[in-house]
Amino acid sequence: METSALFQRLCLVEIRRLLMVIGVAVVVIILFQCFALPYGKGWSVSPANEGSVVLLVSNPILPNSSKSSIQRLTSDSSDLGEEDEAEIADKDADYELTSDKIVENDVMLKLGETLGKSSITVTDNTSSQEKSIETGSKQLKQVDENGILEATTSSTFGGIQSNAGTVPGELLSISKKNGENRDRDSITSESFPTKVISLDHMVTQTKNAELLQTISVTLNNSSTRDSISTLKRWERSTSMSQMNSLLIHSLVYSHSMRPQRLYVRDRELLSAKLEIENAPRVDNPPGLYAYAFRNISMFKRSYELMERMLKVYVYKEGEKPIFHNSKMRGIYASEGWFMKLIEGNKKFVVRDPRKAHLFYLPFSPHMLRVAMFDRNSHNQKELAEFLKNYVDLVAKKYSFWNRTGGTDHFLVGCHDWASQLTRHHMRNCIRVLCNSNVAKGFKIGKDTTLPVTYIRSAENPLKELGGKPPSERPILAFFAGNMHGYVRPILLEFWENKELDMKILGPMSRDNAGKRRYREYMKRSKFCVCARGYEVHTPRVVESIFYECVLVIISDNYVPPLFEVLNWEAFSVFIQEKDIPNLRNILLSIPEEKYVAMQMGVKKVQQHFLWHKKPVKYDLFHMILHSVWYNRVFQMESK
Repeated sequence: METSALFQRLCLVEIRRLLMVIGVAVVVIILFQCFALPYGKGWSVSPANEGSVVLLVSNPILPNSSKSSIQRLTSDSSDLGEEDEAEIADKDADYELTSDKIVENDVMLKLGETLGKSSITVTDNTSSQEKSIETGSKQLKQVDENGILEATTSSTFGGIQSNAGTVPGELLSISKKNGENRDRDSITSESFPTKVISLDHMVTQTKNAELLQTISVTLNNSSTRDSISTLKRWERSTSMSQMNSLLIHSLVYSHSMRPQRLYVRDRELLSAKLEIENAPRVDNPPGLYAYAFRNISMFKRSYELMERMLKVYVYKEGEKPIFHNSKMRGIYASEGWFMKLIEGNKKFVVRDPRKAHLFYLPFSPHMLRVAMFDRNSHNQKELAEFLKNYVDLVAKKYSFWNRTGGTDHFLVGCHDWASQLTRHHMRNCIRVLCNSNVAKGFKIGKDTTLPVTYIRSAENPLKELGGKPPSERPILAFFAGNMHGYVRPILLEFWENKELDMKILGPMSRDNAGKRRYREYMKRSKFCVCARGYEVHTPRVVESIFYECVLVIISDNYVPPLFEVLNWEAFSVFIQEKDIPNLRNILLSIPEEKYVAMQMGVKKVQQHFLWHKKPVKYDLFHMILHSVWYNRVFQMESK
């Protein structure tokens, strides 16, 4: 009995000690939270499902904070250099790598009027097929196949700057396939990921984020179909008919800055405008496919006037590699090809700027990023400031910029950042951009779309050109590519391995056999799906034309190339993102005769999307230059 009583007393003593330790720990935690929370650094632990890791970050609204902080979290702690990224882009058999940019605003956000406690939840796919991340302007994503976790903070939504603590949004649900996490999407920000750190350092690195808000993305098979109907509700989707109306409106109502008085070149442009508007009717001009054009008579007359009249001045200011130099291979090759061909052109380029109708700003947004981007920085301010200084130099040295506010100047940029870097100080310019998102500041009738042409051989850019005739195309629809953005995972969720005649695949191997297999699929498919990636554009648009495959463009708000003159609906199918579940029915509903006519249209417009080392009539170089000329002509107003 005495032994039992002694044991009980000892247990009570130990229990009291344990309670005391717990009490002290609780007090310490409370004091820590009280001091840390005002600075957004409080951490706590939340229960989660088995196999999951949950991090809760308390973060009150930070006043006057619009800066974004983005970090790429990977399983190793080494930084990806610019040369590494360039090498990856050049070797990408999927033909679309934008490793220097996480994404545009590709997921739906749901936030309250104010943001309080934020949470991030990552669920291991081996134990659960559902991942939930509370939504705001920060997202944490898991990519199982390579162990990458990405955390992003966004300050721009649909082209509208958001104030800290208030962001419009919707909940997006995207399903996963057989437990494999395919979502590699994030949110566009004015800041982009550059820093790579190990997962072990995630907690300490995240403490440095200026603004951590709540983001939620639910991945489950049962809710996918319902979620597509709410996809991008906060970013208005512009249909092709609406884009056509915007184009017509731009032709009627000029938005150009009027010069104080009309000079000789202005009167020449006004004369050209009058001639184009009253062009004599032609039905089947040689070398052109009339049905692929909006108005073949106006185009033919405009092109003739461009060849006869147009003079371009190329500014000599600027040093390589940012100016007068660009890559001729890879995904951004369009920048380099146009720059090289225009600077070496003797027909259109003049040495005397007083004789010029247009002024070319010869810089490469891609090379600007490579040469100047600070890997320790998370925004593009320095790059934009660099371009501002360049514009100021041009405006100070010459009178032409100030005379028109830059409306007779143009730039050519294929890098995703080009639209953001040029949206302020170069907003009046005619911007030739690959990232032609009408919901994010791309102005139909002023700006024009630069085709993304993935060049693998600068010596032979036309290698493997062509495809099978319609009767030898047994595959109904084909797509293969990395899971960039939010559309492609949905595409695969509905159509991967669902129908024998639909080859909807993920990434293909990057060896020679994989590349050859990719080309053969395109050459033997009736329809080639051009699904947007992180941004609205994709190299598959030009690739489909290259291999004579009818395009199926799934990218809301994307303005296709040469939109000013080409009737894209004559040789392409446009499907809204929300209609992905109906993809097969839409394609099967197209009559055989219409399909054959569309495929013929693709073959006929092919000449307009090809680069030549020495430019030829109606090729891509001339068509890009014509779009700039055409838009400038129709900006002109008589006083």
